[in-house]
Amino acid sequence: MQNADEWKFPHSLRPNPEKLLFNLDRAINSVVKVRTSIPAAAFTADVLGTERIGSGVLINDNGLILTVGYLVTEAETVWLTTNLNQSIPGHVVAYDQSTGLGLIQALGSLDVDASELDPSDLITVNDDIIFVSYGGIKHSLQSKISRIDEFAGYWEYLLQAAIYTSPPHPQWGGAAIFNTRGHVIGIGSLFLQEVVEGQDQQGNLAIPTSILKPIMSDMLELGRSSAPARPWLGLYAVESEKTLIVNSLARYGPAELAGVLQGDKVVGVGEESVSTLSHFLRSVWNLGAAGISVPVNINRNGNNLQLVINSIDRNDFLFKPPTH
Repeated sequence: MQNADEWKFPHSLRPNPEKLLFNLDRAINSVVKVRTSIPAAAFTADVLGTERIGSGVLINDNGLILTVGYLVTEAETVWLTTNLNQSIPGHVVAYDQSTGLGLIQALGSLDVDASELDPSDLITVNDDIIFVSYGGIKHSLQSKISRIDEFAGYWEYLLQAAIYTSPPHPQWGGAAIFNTRGHVIGIGSLFLQEVVEGQDQQGNLAIPTSILKPIMSDMLELGRSSAPARPWLGLYAVESEKTLIVNSLARYGPAELAGVLQGDKVVGVGEESVSTLSHFLRSVWNLGAAGISVPVNINRNGNNLQLVINSIDRNDFLFKPPTH
């Protein structure tokens, strides 16, 4: 992501407040900068770094901020900065691995108005949206929903109805996606470069805020969903030419301990054949909660093997910051 002081959208790409039915300045100022520090020994430090910067959006008058989960995973310290350059500390309230969303509590007044989550959950392809990161109007992009589709991430992550947007925003992490009524419909998660109908296409992926609502009370009370944790294998697979290949493994994770090797082809789970990442993940999760033994069928250099992976709750691998 680029430095906030080094770039800005041209006026032609920014939203025009005169064409909107809500207070654009109020919405933009509800988006804050989120800076977190993570211990060097934390599980995610090598991949995600020990210093993380992104955005979050204030969603109530009590200082609750919604952001993307990877900004706050294993965070030891949190600082929040408004577009008016007011900085105050915060602490992580919750992180839900299934949705990829996180919540932060501001430890003081941000002196900005909150934005509302969309109450209707009605989003459609080609809807106009406004993609807002910290930094004010110059970091606000007039965009569109290009599609609503499934998304499978190699880190054992699956969204049934992810929001795909275009053109892309370069400062996507934790950014707020507003609809034309000024409601938050999504949280920026990824930059994507895909080939669609033979054409290279760049855009962003956003997590729909509708999936937060059923677990909000759990998040505030427990710090995560009360649903049983999904089995985690630490097996990071990618699709290549209709084949599922192990690209990497979590060090000392269940899959590595079971003997899975980088480059292995994943061909099935138990009696079920799999060739896509989403099918593989669903087949594993359908077996039960974290702790179950997962029979994974591997093709290694032309030889078929079945390795039994003793799954765990991924949360057990993560650093637990002090509670407040």
